[in-house]
Amino acid sequence: MELVFATNNKHKLEEIQNLLGDKIQLLSLNDISFFEEIPEDFDTLQENALQKARHIYDKFKRNCFADDTGLEIDFLKGAPGVMSARYAGLNCSFEDNVVKVLNELEGAENRKARFRTVIALILNGKEYFFEGIVDGEILTNNHGTGGFGYDPVFRPLGYDKSFAEMEMNEKNEISHRARAAFKLVDFLKNQ
Repeated sequence: MELVFATNNKHKLEEIQNLLGDKIQLLSLNDISFFEEIPEDFDTLQENALQKARHIYDKFKRNCFADDTGLEIDFLKGAPGVMSARYAGLNCSFEDNVVKVLNELEGAENRKARFRTVIALILNGKEYFFEGIVDGEILTNNHGTGGFGYDPVFRPLGYDKSFAEMEMNEKNEISHRARAAFKLVDFLKNQ
């Protein structure tokens, strides 16, 4: 089965393809020659994921899925949340976002946070949702060089290292995206 993942983020593609194995061929937006920006106009992860999936499905009539992920920090009342990728501004880098979060948490005792991913799948015209959550905390500075985004400052609950210090297969066993993707994969295997 071919399935379009509405992203060009190579880190996300690698993570999900690693979980899917060889039964499902994952195609990126580049693979289907789509080079436009996909809008993300909504205030929730679910709405943004669905908007992206619908955009691709409507244009190409191919089974596809999209995800939206947010880092939700208790001390920041759930921020950056849906704005996680552009928390420090429109053309910011991953590092800009991390610096902003660390500055806002300066001196905070409550550093509890969670990563949450919502996947919206459109399969043969029907819409399905899968959610994955991993609880943890925000560290006071960067730890590790792997991963991407907030990985260097996020330590999952029950672990003594950040996502950025983990090997990809170790992170894939527990990450929010992996948990949502496992649900997606289980669903697809039963179709």
